[in-house]
Amino acid sequence: MYGVKKVLGINGGYRGFYARNTITLTPKSVNDIHKRGGTVLGTSRGGHDTKKIVDSIQDRGINQVYIIGGDGTQKGASAIFEEVRKRGLKVSVVGIPKTIDNDIPVIDKSFGFDTAVEEAQRAINAAHVEAESVENGIGVVKLMGRNSGFIAMYATLASRDVDCCLIPESPFYLEGPGGLYEYIEKRLKENGHMVIVIAEGAGQELVSESVQSMSKQDASGNKLFQDVGLWISQKIRDHFAAQKTLPITLKYIDPTYMIRAIPSNASDNVYCTLLAQSAVHGAMAGYTGYTSGLVNGRQTYIPFYRITERQNHVVITDRMWARLLSSTNQPSFLDAKGDNEEKEEEEALNQLPDGHCAKDTSLASKEINSSIYPTAC
Repeated sequence: MYGVKKVLGINGGYRGFYARNTITLTPKSVNDIHKRGGTVLGTSRGGHDTKKIVDSIQDRGINQVYIIGGDGTQKGASAIFEEVRKRGLKVSVVGIPKTIDNDIPVIDKSFGFDTAVEEAQRAINAAHVEAESVENGIGVVKLMGRNSGFIAMYATLASRDVDCCLIPESPFYLEGPGGLYEYIEKRLKENGHMVIVIAEGAGQELVSESVQSMSKQDASGNKLFQDVGLWISQKIRDHFAAQKTLPITLKYIDPTYMIRAIPSNASDNVYCTLLAQSAVHGAMAGYTGYTSGLVNGRQTYIPFYRITERQNHVVITDRMWARLLSSTNQPSFLDAKGDNEEKEEEEALNQLPDGHCAKDTSLASKEINSSIYPTAC
């Protein structure tokens, strides 16, 4: 429609701008890529050298750059935009939100999220079948979600077979009253089986107590997480083996890369078309430094600084999380922990030496409660 004659694909992520050859994209070459998983352009971790990237854009005479990816990719796009602006180049830099984690803020959802939730159902269903087939069967499914538990939450709500969903935003503990072990034992006695869904970023503070590797990072600077699915599966096995009162059979399923590698579903195909066409219209209208996305169901152009200022997280005081808790009947894991912390705080205040006033106990209690139950917007 706009008379564009040449479209280049950058091969291999940001590093491809200066270390790889480009791919010429034509209507014929991209005709059926929506029917395949993965990426025809390739991807990589790290390799973001802003000056080299903008040099390449300048040398190649590129005047519109469309950058597809998640929160880290959008931060890279923002850096490219700032460098382009500093040099005074007439180049539009546009972001398209593509991440199954749904951790990009402001927008309603990112491209790929619906597909991931739909595919996660297969793993949850398999875990449920395995757990139901044996006495005291437990199925554990680990889903993607480093810092945001949207896939785990929505897959749990969609499935209705899940008894417990653990996400990074909602800390949990294993032992003691109201802990995970107690809840597992209760569910097994009631139903004879249970399914646990856990996001990859959940419980990392518990894992780090036994495995010291939290300081390691990948090429993009992301903290390397331990496999919390394997860890919690072994912990559950060890706990019930030591108890000797309730023999269990546990099956662990990790569908992580199977979910990420499948072709997008119909919903995501439609959404991707909307994002792409809107991004092009914006660049052709003269806009730059924005991400294309839906906000409250309406197509918008969002400045990079709003997209990169924070990550999108599940709000555990929000109604959606409350719906999940009522669906699974799992404990919040915060009540008992909060009560213990409050008692410890009161004991510490009551043990103050003479001359110090302990009347601030109620204030300390309020501060603890406000940190556990933040006010919902």
